Amino acid sequence: MEDFNFWPLLVAPFASLAVGMIWYNPKVFGTVWMKEAGITFDPEEKFNMVKVFGLCLLYSFFICWILYSLVVHQAGAYGATMDIQGVDPSVLDNYMQAYGETYRTFKHGALHGSMAGLFFALPVVGTSALYEKRSFKYVLVAGGYWVVTCAIMGGILCAWK
Repeated sequence: MEDFNFWPLLVAPFASLAVGMIWYNPKVFGTVWMKEAGITFDPEEKFNMVKVFGLCLLYSFFICWILYSLVVHQAGAYGATMDIQGVDPSVLDNYMQAYGETYRTFKHGALHGSMAGLFFALPVVGTSALYEKRSFKYVLVAGGYWVVTCAIMGGILCAWK
């Protein structure tokens, strides 16, 4: 098996910033989100962009770390054969020769990424919103962001070999 490629895990988190720039733009969903979140824009307010974007990238890296195993099916084969002592390494080699490129496309990764966003991230946002007494519009905007972001990150992770 090839060495693990860290580049997709380092690049894919930037999708969260790119999607966020568009998604939360006032001409897209930014105005609705600010209203539903009870946020007002004050140009005089100090905003530590390095801290916010740095933590956003770190958290997105954590998401990508788990998302990788959901969108790249070969990661499961690698884990299953390497965790068992005494397994002949040729088992993994034979599997990878036969199926190593199967479903390694952006489209397939985006499908699994969007499913992770829809069935994991959206419910997390929704549950928090219930306790924070936020509206359903807020859940749609904030949760929708994560569905789209996870789809793009999943596509990058799956397609980049």
